[in-house]
Amino acid sequence: MKLGIVGLPNVGKSTLFNAITNAGVDAANYPFCTIEPNQGIVEVPDKRLDLLAELYHPKKVTHATVEFVDIAGLVKGASKGEGLGNKFLSHIRSTDAICHVVRCFENPDITHVDGSIDPLRDIATIDLELCMSDLEAAERALEKLNKTAKANPKKYEPELIWLKGMIDWLNGGKTARTYPDPVPEDSESLRDLSLLTAMPVIYVANMDEEGFVDRDTNPMYLAVKEHAEKEGAAALPICAEMEQEIAALDSPDEQKEFLETLGLEESGLNRLIRASYSLLGLMSFLTAGEPEVRAWTIKNGTPAPQAAGKIHSDIERGFIRAEVINYQQLLDCGSLAAAREKGLVRSEGKEYVMRDGDVVLFRFNV
Repeated sequence: MKLGIVGLPNVGKSTLFNAITNAGVDAANYPFCTIEPNQGIVEVPDKRLDLLAELYHPKKVTHATVEFVDIAGLVKGASKGEGLGNKFLSHIRSTDAICHVVRCFENPDITHVDGSIDPLRDIATIDLELCMSDLEAAERALEKLNKTAKANPKKYEPELIWLKGMIDWLNGGKTARTYPDPVPEDSESLRDLSLLTAMPVIYVANMDEEGFVDRDTNPMYLAVKEHAEKEGAAALPICAEMEQEIAALDSPDEQKEFLETLGLEESGLNRLIRASYSLLGLMSFLTAGEPEVRAWTIKNGTPAPQAAGKIHSDIERGFIRAEVINYQQLLDCGSLAAAREKGLVRSEGKEYVMRDGDVVLFRFNV
């Protein structure tokens, strides 16, 4: 999973990213990952892996990972070159969702680019800049589609109508996710358009510690939450400064103690990852053995063969069956052999839809 972080300057975006980076794992552990200074990788928290590791004592435990891509703060007029412009937005187009950091705290020592604190105005500012970036992408796509359509105008008419309508919509400052017409069927070019404002969004309401403690009555956070609910997005209360303090602590026990003093069970980073999984409809299945205990991220509703393909394409191609047991049942039995004796290991075929927490062994032949 890959999340793009956007926001105005001085909203706490860098503080949050620094907390993420400090909590991150060594990117060298993950092959084919080229990490730039504005990117960070963190493990998805999953206690199930720790419990299975106690059972199997594997040589390696591999968590699923999330990559965060941070871009320079946008300002009003970025699409016209203000500030650092919006050229960095190209880094976000390949992500799965946008993490929009919104300032929900007063601090006279930290200036705001617009001179006052107004979360909904700030959201509108960023949305407009994203719309303008999408508009450029849509107009380039239209130019290309017009050339393609010359050979067969009737065939491409639905795509042209849709794209022209989207351009008018974006010109009005409205996000692509609110555009009422679905992409025409069998239009790969439009599905690959990757409009920023069509992407799922999590609004991260960044508060100071006092505001975070009183978040249930914090008017700025409640305004962001209401806005998110109206457009079917997620809202997450967080204190980025506090997250940086938590990430800087040396041991998990110290972090747990710090969180307990605040009445929290887990860090904001973990809550952000969980919210992202929920927003994107993701889940994890598990593989377990002495060589490795590992979590694999898939979409809800993924059939067993396609889940097997996450491990290797050969396993999907030669899929025979999946031997499946819920992780808790496996732990309760104490071993896979004991679970087999009790008849708890199920043999599932190609139609089986994977469930969160499945421990699976794929049988295949190529």
